[in-house]
Amino acid sequence: AKGDIEGPGQSNSNLWFTSYSMPDELGPATAEGAVWMEEEVTPNTPSEPFLFAGWHKRMAWIKNGSDHHVRVTFEVDSTGTDQWTVLNTVTVPAKSGIPHFFTGHDRGEWIRARVNKPARLSLQFSYTDAEDRDNNPDGIFTGLRPISQSTYKGGLLYGLGNDRRALGLAATTVTHGTSRAAGYYELNEHLKLVRKTDDTTESFIRERFAIPQQVVTVDEASVLIVDDKGRRWRLPFGATQYTAATQGSQLRICREVATERDLFSCHGTFYELPAENADGFAKIRPIASHPYGIQDYASYRGMLVMTGIDPEQLKKGSGEHLVVADDGNAAVWIGGIDDLWKLGKPVGQGGPWNRTQVNAGVPSDAYLMAFYEKRSLRLLHDSEKDVTFTLQADPTGQGMWIDYRRWKVSAGENMDYVFPEAFQARWIRLVSDTDCRATARLTYE
Repeated sequence: AKGDIEGPGQSNSNLWFTSYSMPDELGPATAEGAVWMEEEVTPNTPSEPFLFAGWHKRMAWIKNGSDHHVRVTFEVDSTGTDQWTVLNTVTVPAKSGIPHFFTGHDRGEWIRARVNKPARLSLQFSYTDAEDRDNNPDGIFTGLRPISQSTYKGGLLYGLGNDRRALGLAATTVTHGTSRAAGYYELNEHLKLVRKTDDTTESFIRERFAIPQQVVTVDEASVLIVDDKGRRWRLPFGATQYTAATQGSQLRICREVATERDLFSCHGTFYELPAENADGFAKIRPIASHPYGIQDYASYRGMLVMTGIDPEQLKKGSGEHLVVADDGNAAVWIGGIDDLWKLGKPVGQGGPWNRTQVNAGVPSDAYLMAFYEKRSLRLLHDSEKDVTFTLQADPTGQGMWIDYRRWKVSAGENMDYVFPEAFQARWIRLVSDTDCRATARLTYE
């Protein structure tokens, strides 16, 4: 997704000093893990304990790979003293899986499970807290240009090497969609944006850090990514204006801004993207959604620098996070990397199908579900007979697909479904029992 761009000339890591309360304000606390993962489990032998206390919304996914049904009993240790009591028991059919939602009345410090007969099982726990953010960006982002605005101060960024200790900016001025070079600038340790005459460095940045073309595909359904392993992943849409900007390579899509952590910016949402050796897109996490047209971003001395500045805001002198060159021809936004959590909670719409010709029994592409809230699904099709759709969920990102629910959708009708608040899965996909043209549209609010 990064294309062939170079890394920074030298490390820009730094310490971050903040209040005790700030980490708790950086999005909801989430956690997940398994006590069994495709393991042969013996009866009446409890699993290892798994932490249970501390989250408002909790659920488990159980997958039974055996040829017989199995009863799974959950036990809790209410005081952390290794005194266990039965919480509840569920039955998992053969060669199948089920979700299990815990309620606010299900209390304990630790939880474990045991089975009544030998079985091959996976048991994954998924926890999250309430999302306290709304859809409104914090005032610190004043000065970034809205994606609908076609006139702005932009540019490409590069952390200079050879101990130069500056951030290079190959500036551009975009007027009604037409871009022209606006000179070369360097951001120094005093956070001053200084005009420089350095044709070699400017050319290097414009050539080696150009925004790559077609690293993602935007179709009628959603944003499609095909990773280095050939796996297909779909992400939600933001505002419609992001489509042309993405297809026109006007916006940086991906860049490493922290060690082994890429910052992925796609269709109005920033995501944390782990390195490929940490399973890459399978474990992608949305940070925040926003209305801005951010052209480029990079780290500098532990801070985050972004281009794509609204010139009207520069005239007003607003935006305490804006740094403007003395000649007024270049500007950047500067803040902390974790300030991105203040942009607003992740939202979006889209799905794996949009009037897509689907074949019976063939699953759709995986579509991101994790870390969103207020999630709903609409299904429809063009068949003249009833069609049954099965929604499958993968709670791990590792292909642990479990049938969650089936719906029979009549000809000419829509099916609307609102997911439970506690529902958690990294990815979902759909399967039709009939060849037809179908739409599966998810809305995250």
